[in-house]
Amino acid sequence: MDKQQPIRSDAAIGENPLYAPWLTPYGVPPFDRIGTEDYLPAFGRAMDDARAEVEAIASSSEAPTFANTIEALERKGERLNAIATLFFNLNSAETSDRMQEIALEIGPRLTGFSNDISLDERLFARVKAVYDRRDALPLDTEQRRLLDETYTWFTRSGAALPPADKQTYRELTAELSELTLRFGQNVLADTNDYFLHIAPEQEARIASLPGFVREGMAQEAAERGLEGWVVTLQAPSYLPFLTYSTDRPWKEELWRAYNSRGHRANANNNEEIVRRIVGLRLRIARLMGYPDYAAFVLGERMAERPETVERFLHELLDGSKRHAEAEYEAIRAFAAARGHEGELMPWDFAYYSEKYKNEHYNLSQEEIKPYFKLENVRNAVFLLAGRLYGLTFRRNAEVPVYHPDVEAYEVYDGDGTMLALLYLDFFPRSTKRGGAWMTSFRETWTDAAGARVLPVVSLCCNFTKPTPEAPSLLTFDEVTTLLHEFGHALHGMLAEGRYASLTGTNVYQDFVELPSQIMENWATEQEFLDLWAVHYKTGEKMPAELVAKIVAVRNYLAAYLNVRQLTFGICDMAWHTVTAPVTGPVDAFEREATRPAQLTPPVEGSCISTAFGHIFAGGYAAGYYSYKWAEVLEADAFELFRERGIFDREVAASFRRNILARGGTEHPMALYERFRGHRPGTDALFRKMGIAPAARSGND
Repeated sequence: MDKQQPIRSDAAIGENPLYAPWLTPYGVPPFDRIGTEDYLPAFGRAMDDARAEVEAIASSSEAPTFANTIEALERKGERLNAIATLFFNLNSAETSDRMQEIALEIGPRLTGFSNDISLDERLFARVKAVYDRRDALPLDTEQRRLLDETYTWFTRSGAALPPADKQTYRELTAELSELTLRFGQNVLADTNDYFLHIAPEQEARIASLPGFVREGMAQEAAERGLEGWVVTLQAPSYLPFLTYSTDRPWKEELWRAYNSRGHRANANNNEEIVRRIVGLRLRIARLMGYPDYAAFVLGERMAERPETVERFLHELLDGSKRHAEAEYEAIRAFAAARGHEGELMPWDFAYYSEKYKNEHYNLSQEEIKPYFKLENVRNAVFLLAGRLYGLTFRRNAEVPVYHPDVEAYEVYDGDGTMLALLYLDFFPRSTKRGGAWMTSFRETWTDAAGARVLPVVSLCCNFTKPTPEAPSLLTFDEVTTLLHEFGHALHGMLAEGRYASLTGTNVYQDFVELPSQIMENWATEQEFLDLWAVHYKTGEKMPAELVAKIVAVRNYLAAYLNVRQLTFGICDMAWHTVTAPVTGPVDAFEREATRPAQLTPPVEGSCISTAFGHIFAGGYAAGYYSYKWAEVLEADAFELFRERGIFDREVAASFRRNILARGGTEHPMALYERFRGHRPGTDALFRKMGIAPAARSGND
């Protein structure tokens, strides 16, 4: 075992609110009592405890069994896991300069501790002894899965490497841990460092903006102590400005700022970090006997091999690019007919595509937003969960939260059993990363007494904040986002199982987006919208003709958006199928890799990769294709709801039983086939996009 010096403090550890028992409702973290000074001492002591537990397993004189080795490893380090989960969740949702410093210090130590386990020959010998007797052991499906996953984790974490390679593996993973943290911190800093300040005397340049956009900009300025208006690179500020502003120079400036994050010549530049991360991952793959990092990663995915992913991405690209080009050309011609001169650049597209939609479908976000008050959308999502799964939600203001914007809800099953605790965190702030995500503060598992441990799930978004003049009104895309993330939350809340590592969203990455993406379908179902969409001022139901427009516009720019998403997947696979270190410019590598999916004119100075947190700071390396893979699954799965009824309780019960509740306790393809009755194919997704098989034949 690595004898790295533990982090210690003179403070009495028993008084540390992180390390001491959490005597709060449902045992959630005591957020109101935790200070940044508590993290390092708590981490140090919890890591010592976990090391002692692991040492007891490794040095046991008893013959290795499933219980004293596999289950014991599953249960080890409970306090350390809780503290680490809390810390890294808050580092995303409510960070500070000090927390980011702690992350850079503690990340490599946690990686080292993980390596201590996987590279301990005594532990691996015990695990292998149980694994080698697996067919003779009386294990049920879940136990067998845990055994298989434990053995696989050890072998994929270097357990079978020669001693010299084990040391190399330690060094590579430690550096990788630090670099991925730095990458995310740089993106957050570059996002926060830029803002466009519009002075009062420049008001004429924003006269064309809708009132809700100007109000949000004015509030942002006021919060910064400035007069006038402010646009930031946070999505609720940046995207409406691009969509509605007629000021092309400012839109170009904003677009360039957003799309050069991590690429500008400043302290937040991520170019060398990207090259270094890619090189480290390649070296790790080679140590493990794989030709590239994608081959290594995909061994634990539904797709299994890079060739399968490449074939999949290009099948979708070949089937949709011609249609995407036609959609782009329609917007370009529309813009030219309305006086736009020169090429249609990326910063022009949002404005003209919105205008095109308004004219051709007679539908605008301004018309929709009054019916999508955030509180109503939240209640609608709760309503949908009730109609499908019998769930109810009760706000509990006594549960500690980590920011005043956060709300806590108790989640109950149809029989009155409490299933989970749900945190909702909706609004942007400088201490919170951009985007939307679901995470867990605690997975469900079964304790020693046989009782189900309550999962604690958190859902984070960055929606437009309410202003003194108006509540938070969501765009249609934001409604879809909330449904998406709530699908992930359902996966965590409805989880069942004995082992935390196999419950909830702990599934293969190309399966985890199925529960989230299928929920997006209800956003365009008239039967659902009719139940709750009312005007926030009058309380009147959304008119039937407006609902019909939303349904009609469902496939607007579907092929274009499909190709855009494929661009990200192709970029990801290009970085992770290299077989030699990349030494040239990051943007040049990216541009060449994504050329087959290019629709808009390339822009010098822009770069996806240097802010691509999913693959360089998150868990989606060689896995961004998962979003499209899951779209294929959800399109096929939702067709069953369409056949039987979008609120059909029998179909919903099957989806809950076979998908949501099972987590990673079985192979995902087995679970999917049990629900759907067949393996998935791409035809359902093309049908969803309105592209018939005959219409896409012959594409190249």
